[in-house]
Amino acid sequence: MTLTEIFPDEEYRFTLRFGRGEPAAFFAATGHHAEVLAQRRHSLRIEPNTYAALLPEGVELLEETADLAREWNGFTPESEVEFPWEECLELGKFWEADYLLLKCEAGGEIRLCGGCLCFPSSWRLSDKVGKPIEAIHAGVPGLNDSIGPAIHKFLAGLKPGVAWLRHNWGLSRSPELNQHPDRGLPRLDKKVQADEVWLRVERHALVALPQSKGILFGIRIENHSLREVKADAVAARRLVHALETMPEEMARYKNLADARATLIRLLAGP
Repeated sequence: MTLTEIFPDEEYRFTLRFGRGEPAAFFAATGHHAEVLAQRRHSLRIEPNTYAALLPEGVELLEETADLAREWNGFTPESEVEFPWEECLELGKFWEADYLLLKCEAGGEIRLCGGCLCFPSSWRLSDKVGKPIEAIHAGVPGLNDSIGPAIHKFLAGLKPGVAWLRHNWGLSRSPELNQHPDRGLPRLDKKVQADEVWLRVERHALVALPQSKGILFGIRIENHSLREVKADAVAARRLVHALETMPEEMARYKNLADARATLIRLLAGP
């Protein structure tokens, strides 16, 4: 996907756009494998309970996910695994992508039951684990009202054997992959300079887990400098339009409100 394709040629709004992909390809190693895994292993070694979680209801989902990881990418734990929690961490040290485990309950509720989130975009796994997706999305202004039912219907109807791909974007003052809110990374403001701004793209994959009646949610992070975005005239124009048409409440949620005018000027200027 090119930078231009990240931004639709329309006003900012919530959409449900998915493409089809191969699960093995989404979770496969890239040229940055060693660097990314070094960061993941460091986080999971020093603060495992910050970057990973597993409820009892998520154990079955984890076991099925680990089996798929073996089939897709040759997953082998680095050390002997005796308990599910250890396997949860081992898988987090093996994949470059973060992974979350969603359970489809008999009553129709879909809940987050575990996973590894080493590269969060300003949210805490501990705040969300155990909650249904509607509660997880409650903090996103207007999302549940606009497309919440469509999200639930889509997730409940996932079929196995394919990865459903989508993306989300934000802007940050740091290129760090790990943007956990407790790290206190610098925030965008009206004084930000062009070389301090990064486009942060989250690439998502949703994969049905038929045996455990769950969903594997993969997340990969890509960073692009603002100068790289400006080099693509169409992408820059579309990003400006998105910023101009983004509701104020959403701009505050994305930590863009204070810097919005500056960002538009930096993108539109020479």
